[in-house]
Amino acid sequence: MPGRQTVRFGGDYNPEQWPREVWDEDIRLMQDAGVNLVSIGIFSWALLEPEEGVYDFAMLDEIIDRLHAADIDVDLATPTASPPAWFYRRYPHSRAVTRDGMPLAFGSRGIVSPSSPEYRRAATAIAAKLAERYAQHPAVVLWHVHNEYGTPVTESYDDASVTAFQTWLRKRYASLDALNAAWGTNFWGQRYGAWEEIDAPRTSGTASNPAHRLDFARFSSAALLECFKAERDAIREHAPQPITTNFMAGMCPSVDLWRWADEVDIVANDHYLSAEQPDNHIHLSRAADLTRSLARGKPWILMEHSTSAVNWQPRNIAKRPGEMRRNSLAHAARGADAVLFFQVRAGQKGAEKFHSALIPQAGETSRKWRESVALGADVAALAPLFGSRVDARVAIAWDWESFWAQDLDWRPSVDLDHRERIEAFYAALWRRGVTVDFVHPAADLTGYDVVFAPALYLIEDDAAANLREYAAQGGTLAFSYFSGIVSTNDDVPTGPYPGQLRDVLGLVIEEFLPLRAGEQVTLSDGRRGRVWSDDIELRGATSVAEFADGPGVGRPAVTKHSFGDGAAWYLATALDGADLDGFVTRVLDSAAVDYSPLGDVESVVRRGDGVDYVFQINHGAQDAGAGISGHDLLTDKSVASDDPVRAGSVRVVAVRHGQP
Repeated sequence: MPGRQTVRFGGDYNPEQWPREVWDEDIRLMQDAGVNLVSIGIFSWALLEPEEGVYDFAMLDEIIDRLHAADIDVDLATPTASPPAWFYRRYPHSRAVTRDGMPLAFGSRGIVSPSSPEYRRAATAIAAKLAERYAQHPAVVLWHVHNEYGTPVTESYDDASVTAFQTWLRKRYASLDALNAAWGTNFWGQRYGAWEEIDAPRTSGTASNPAHRLDFARFSSAALLECFKAERDAIREHAPQPITTNFMAGMCPSVDLWRWADEVDIVANDHYLSAEQPDNHIHLSRAADLTRSLARGKPWILMEHSTSAVNWQPRNIAKRPGEMRRNSLAHAARGADAVLFFQVRAGQKGAEKFHSALIPQAGETSRKWRESVALGADVAALAPLFGSRVDARVAIAWDWESFWAQDLDWRPSVDLDHRERIEAFYAALWRRGVTVDFVHPAADLTGYDVVFAPALYLIEDDAAANLREYAAQGGTLAFSYFSGIVSTNDDVPTGPYPGQLRDVLGLVIEEFLPLRAGEQVTLSDGRRGRVWSDDIELRGATSVAEFADGPGVGRPAVTKHSFGDGAAWYLATALDGADLDGFVTRVLDSAAVDYSPLGDVESVVRRGDGVDYVFQINHGAQDAGAGISGHDLLTDKSVASDDPVRAGSVRVVAVRHGQP
């Protein structure tokens, strides 16, 4: 962003919800808290364009000028996530339609049909008007297109989407013969003789064609991306500032963000804790690492998170003292150069009035406000690390298309859960103190010592070749069960499972042996597995542990195969807790990966020019040793290697390269 080169602090500001006398108080409080960036205009379409083609920017002019006078920069949003009532009245056929055929009405938030030509026209028109008016305003340092694409609606089954889907399929397959072959339409007599016969995969009598549904998921993600690109390009005709949109990395499973990340100038993410999860700080770190990975290692923006409770979970648990600080600085530790919240001031009306904010409804005397001010000072103290980066030597494979395919109907077990397995492996690495990148399986893997693939059901040909080459050149792969089973169109390659991985794993699977609900199996090394087992025949791999009981008794449960200069591991059941930790540790040790478990202390390094910035975040109830000396940015004091990290606290220690 242009302007100040420092870590940004602020949030989503909605002055349209308040009378003007409150604006003055808001700005004063923002200055007290050290706010230097706010996002405005996200849900203001009805105010900015009260009638089609009639624009009123008076409110926006005034608030942007006031913020600029207060030295607060603006992330200016296009308001296209919430079309106004006149749009729904004038273009009722543009409403999004569910798979069951229900049109979604006005009165909430979200998007109309992303394939609606009327929506595309109206959205790009207001984006262009905003850019034309504010491109040269000195307060505007960033453009924010739409809001949380894919939430709450990704797939729409309206007529415009069906027509656009048919066009997308023509481009992808070129001929109906190619489509029929790819989709296997001879099964159940589903063959198509004209493009117009192809509908969206609506709810039908039983399981739908999985290739049809997978392609519709691909199309739906692409349709939303085209909406973003249309608005982005309309802004770019007038404005030089960077353009972004706020992802929901790790929370919105229906958008392929690998493709999206290349289309934004800066990657931005929204993240909200699953409040009832006891280890939600680990899931926070996972989302932050995924966002940094989408940014290809560059610094990124935490566009939204919460100061305390949200309003939309079954039980909206408030954050305890110090938790907001730990959450915020954990995002910064993993690459965020902006720490922003939804929202600046807590609302009084509407569906989100119970959502926490920087300025809570309890006001300036509250603990939450005092914590907001203190956090602003902490973020300001991080200025020296602005632009520094996080390095990782271990990666986890992450592929949205594989997830979409695995989640379709009629898999071998209802207990197959790709998200759960990735979270389990990530948590095991977190407990070892290992910083993790996420990678697409077809991406460059040469910088990693180990790549884990806990859930990679679908592997395309280029990804399979890439993984084999990585292992052949000395890398270590570690796969979990039900990986490499299908290719591009959810089709099983010829021969035994796992078709794309047979050679690199040095084994074949003759039959899946899923377990009954609650059933466990024992391994020969004493570990306990659940959910799954395989009937494995070794084809070059070595058995590290076998099933001691269960349907796969006597068959390999853990294998290792030397492949070229590297190796590939396979785990044929779901291990948890210490059992999974043991497997992960063995893989890390085999690849000579350094790691240093610190219990409840999360330790992450951001590398600057000649300086390492070591974040140490104690999530536990006891003081903990961390064994590092240097200068703590947050206290502006030196720390010695025997100074503990206090329970619930954070420190950011600047260490010169070469200093112990």
